[in-house]
Amino acid sequence: MKTVKNALTLFVLMCSFNLTAQNKMDIDSLILQFKNQPLDTLKIQTIKNIVNHYMYREPEQAKEFAIKELKFSKRLDYDSGISLANYHLGIIYYNLDNIDSARHYYKTSLQLAKEINNGLYISQAYRGLGILEFTQGNLKTADSINNMDLEHVIKLKDSTGIALSYGFKGNINQNKGFYEIGLKYALKSLDLFEKIGDSIRIADCFNHLAILEYNLRNFDKALEYNKRALVIYEDYEDLYYQAQALNDIGLMHHLLGEQNTALGFFERSIQKSKEAKVEALEVTALTNIGSTHIKLEKPLLAVQFLNEAIEKAESINSLRKAAIAKNKLAEAYLLLDKPAASSKILDGVRTYAVKTENQSILKKTLELSSRSNEALGKTTLALSQHKQFKRINDSLIDSEKIKKIEELRAIFETEQKEAEIALQQEEIKTLNEKAKVDKLTKGIYAGGMASALALSGVLVFGFRQRIKKNRIEKEKITKELEHKQKELTSQTLHLVQKSQFLAELKENLESLKNSPEKFKLEFKRIVMLLKKQSTADKDWEVFKSYFSEVHQDFETQLKTLSNKVTDKELRLASYVKMGLNNNEIANILNVLPTSIHTSKYRLKQKLNIDKDLDFDGFIKSL
Repeated sequence: MKTVKNALTLFVLMCSFNLTAQNKMDIDSLILQFKNQPLDTLKIQTIKNIVNHYMYREPEQAKEFAIKELKFSKRLDYDSGISLANYHLGIIYYNLDNIDSARHYYKTSLQLAKEINNGLYISQAYRGLGILEFTQGNLKTADSINNMDLEHVIKLKDSTGIALSYGFKGNINQNKGFYEIGLKYALKSLDLFEKIGDSIRIADCFNHLAILEYNLRNFDKALEYNKRALVIYEDYEDLYYQAQALNDIGLMHHLLGEQNTALGFFERSIQKSKEAKVEALEVTALTNIGSTHIKLEKPLLAVQFLNEAIEKAESINSLRKAAIAKNKLAEAYLLLDKPAASSKILDGVRTYAVKTENQSILKKTLELSSRSNEALGKTTLALSQHKQFKRINDSLIDSEKIKKIEELRAIFETEQKEAEIALQQEEIKTLNEKAKVDKLTKGIYAGGMASALALSGVLVFGFRQRIKKNRIEKEKITKELEHKQKELTSQTLHLVQKSQFLAELKENLESLKNSPEKFKLEFKRIVMLLKKQSTADKDWEVFKSYFSEVHQDFETQLKTLSNKVTDKELRLASYVKMGLNNNEIANILNVLPTSIHTSKYRLKQKLNIDKDLDFDGFIKSL
């Protein structure tokens, strides 16, 4: 379902912009007002509203008026208007995929905003530049720019700016694969927007949260957020975002196995995409309709929609979307028992995937090619492609594993940074208290109350000592937590590496069966290695000690849900909490992956978890 993630990721990027454009306006009356107004700052304000109206509806119209906004502002020598017009042109050129022009206008807006010391415009320009770098894949640069913006808006006490920066930080972390951190910042952003009462940005937050819940495999929660966003976009009559939201809702129903319901939403998405004149969204919805018909085992209908999706994708030069649809078309031909047609399509997709180094598309292509060639009787080629598929799949799994470990580290560093901020705030509070005491001391001294002054000095000294002691304790706790987190991460890696070692060793033993002489020679060395590595119980005890210190309430929460949870089940849940998959857990416990699946199912029943809830997602949320 790579189509899902790509469609949703696009949505995240767009949501981060200033979306004043979505406010309801009577555009005809605005244009009439613009024509009749004399050249003054009020006329500039009217043009700004017109630009905002067209920004996400008709970019070319928005560009025409933004150029007028810049021209008239220069004529009036109106610096604020010039800065804002440059910012608007930055957004418009970004939406038109002219990245160099967008960067130029954002930088010009930022420079002018700093010269006139306009805090709001400085923040807007930072945000535009940050998102531009984000879309180019420069996540570190984007994060750095966003951090400057966050520091800036905190000084300004700009709640909207802070909420937008939190939301963008959530986007960045999500695209790093750090979904828990992303979720944390998305919720912070939503909380601020709800307090402010900014409906359209609340809708954008809902969509961001939907993406995060999707990546955490919580499809029901994602669906709920998508539906809440759609209501707001319908209220604001925004066709583009309605089309996107309808598509996302359809995707969630598709993933939940509700295919007929999904089709209804995809069809509505196509209708809105046509009204909004956004063919890229139409391609995505058509591909998803084709995918849904494959699930419903209606391959002829799937072929019809997928061919239409491919034709449209190629007409707008969206080769990635075309490749995704072609993979689905090849799958439909396999259902129709046409492996030759499937193989021909896949040859072209494989060329594209190799050229662009798109491992996800290539993985799916190799899997389908293996099936096609097997059906054609080309068993050697099919086996070779299956091995390539496995190799890419395993490398992607390894990448995800490393990402999980990095996320653990990033979560700890984030919490440590927030602890430092809290400590600084405490010290600022202490200084304020000291200033009050100093003021009181001067008053007492002026009144000749020497004894009271002495007492005040003792109190201040004692207060300082207490603050110093608290700070030392906090630092000590933070360092201890850091040490435990590192040890837990290290122990998790050790368990995974050990299980991989044992699995490889077993394979070697199997290969030695056919060579008795070699077996005798290697036997003693293998036994020694096994003795050295076979300390599973000890490993579990070490892991458990660190795990219980970092996740102190985990066992209590499990046993609150059911007091019949066994030690074996606690062990299984702990490994799930650390993000290990079924194969990794099976290797550690020396059982088959199917056994892990069965154990999870039984534990899910014992904990009375709703049957529609994802077990792994539920355990990770505890």
